[in-house]
This record gives sequence, structure tokens and C-alpha cells, in this order.
Amino acid sequence: MPHDHGHHHGHAHSHAPARHDTAFGIGVALNVALVVAQIAVGAVAGSMALLADAVHNLGDVLGLTLSWGASTMERRAPSPRHTYGWGRGTILASLANAMLLLISIGAIGVEAMRRLLAPSPVDAVLVAWVAGAGLLVNGMTAALFMRGRAGDLNLRTAFAHMASDAALSAGVLVTALVISRTGLNWLDPAVSLVIAGVIGAGTWGLLREGADLAMDAVPPHLDRERIAAFLGGLPGVIEVHDLHVWALSTTECAVTVHLVMEAGDDGPAMVCAAVDGLRRQFDIGHATIQIETSDTAEECAQRAADVG
Repeated sequence: MPHDHGHHHGHAHSHAPARHDTAFGIGVALNVALVVAQIAVGAVAGSMALLADAVHNLGDVLGLTLSWGASTMERRAPSPRHTYGWGRGTILASLANAMLLLISIGAIGVEAMRRLLAPSPVDAVLVAWVAGAGLLVNGMTAALFMRGRAGDLNLRTAFAHMASDAALSAGVLVTALVISRTGLNWLDPAVSLVIAGVIGAGTWGLLREGADLAMDAVPPHLDRERIAAFLGGLPGVIEVHDLHVWALSTTECAVTVHLVMEAGDDGPAMVCAAVDGLRRQFDIGHATIQIETSDTAEECAQRAADVG
């Protein structure tokens, strides 16, 4: 029996990965300077909270560098070996950033507990000045990634790092001011624990999302059932099966699907409509569609099962 089916592949790149090189460059430079200042002053002033903030910022320097590198790789064109390009690096970078953040939070927690059991004197005024500078630097850096974070997990993790740093710096600043008036040195490690817990709760969600994307789960902003309903509603389509939706990067997604049509229907025209609709309605720029006719669909499915 002849087969009237085939593979149709359409690209509809809705956008190229945005460039954020300037934001990453400024963020890395500011945070390197801040880490040096925090370590120096934290050691002199004896502030656990300030040293904890420095460790956290050091992890973020590495995290920003990873995100920057991944963002640059994402713009590289596909090659015969890497046929989808290098966009997957942004997913790996977001995963690495989330894990780095959780590790740094763990380190902060351990040292803060030690200091809480044996509080040490803190030069609150000196700590307050540096914490204020940290709040300014981290707030400015977070603002650099605020605009593009909604549609890009890589930028969202970078923003989360900087926003959490700003929160930690704000906590250190307030604590230093309170200690300067009350002399309650135990507040320094206690506040570090509270802020680390809040940051950890937010980071866990980013880690789960990054792990899902790395395992080719349907991206959270897409609804597989809606995509299936759209494809099933196209003229001539009588069945939708083997629908797969996954992320190529933190900004681009792909779809593969088998569509069963009545024999004699205009498959190429339907494919064009499918590709255009996937791009416009779901912002999916990579679509691979296999067309099967109603009289060969069962045989195609059986052959696929035999191969599997």
C-alpha cells in the first residue's frame, strides 16, 4: 500500500535572543568591587552578616558570568554537530546558578548558627556603610535584568540573585543600625538566618523550573492541551498524536507532532497554517509536523511501534 505521509518542518523564529552584554558586564564589575570591599570590612568589623553577604555576592559573580556566557552561546548559529544551536546552555546556566545560590545559603546558615551560639562584637557603623553600598549596587544590577526576566529563565535567575543580594544587604543595613543603638550583637547572625531562609524558598522554585526544562518538560508558560486543541482544530485534521513540546533554551521552544488528515486534503497548506499559528499564538519558533492520512495512520503507528 502506498504511503501518503511525510515530514514537514517549519521555522518561524519569532525573535532572536536579546543581547544583555552591557547589563552582565556592569553587573559583574560592580559585584567584584563590592565583594572585595565586603570581605575587607567584614573581617575588620567582625560582622558575620557582612561576610555572609560577601560570600553570597561572590557566588553571584560566578553566576552572572555563567549566565553571560550562556547568553552569548545562545546567539551562536546551529552547526552540523549542534543542529539546534547552543541555546540549551542557558538552561544549564540557570540550573547552575540556582544550585550555587542554595550552596551559598547553606554556608551562610552554618556560620550564622555558629555565631548565634557565640555572638561576637560588631562594628555596626562601618558595617552599615558597606551594607548601604551593597544595597545600592545590588539594586542597580537587579534593575538591569528586570525588563527581560519575564520570558527568560536565565535572566530571571540572574535577577533573582541580584534581588536576593539587595534584600540581604538591606537586612544587614537595618541590623547594623539596630545593633549600633542596642548593642545586641546576636541580631547579626539571626538576621542572616532569616534572610537566607527567605532567599532559599524563592530559589527552590527556580531550581525546579530549571530541572524541568533540562528534562524536556513542557515549559511552564505553555499549555500542551491548548496546543493540541489548536492543531486539532485546523482544517482537515481529524487526529493529533505524538505531540511533544520542550524548551530549546530559556527563550525558545520546539514542537513535534503527528497530524492525521483525510486522504486528498491539502497537507502543505495546513502545515503552513499550523506553523504560523504556533508562532503567533504560542511563540513557538520550531515546529516539525508529520502528516498521515486516515487510511495509512494505523499502519504508520504500527511501524513506529515495531521500531520502538
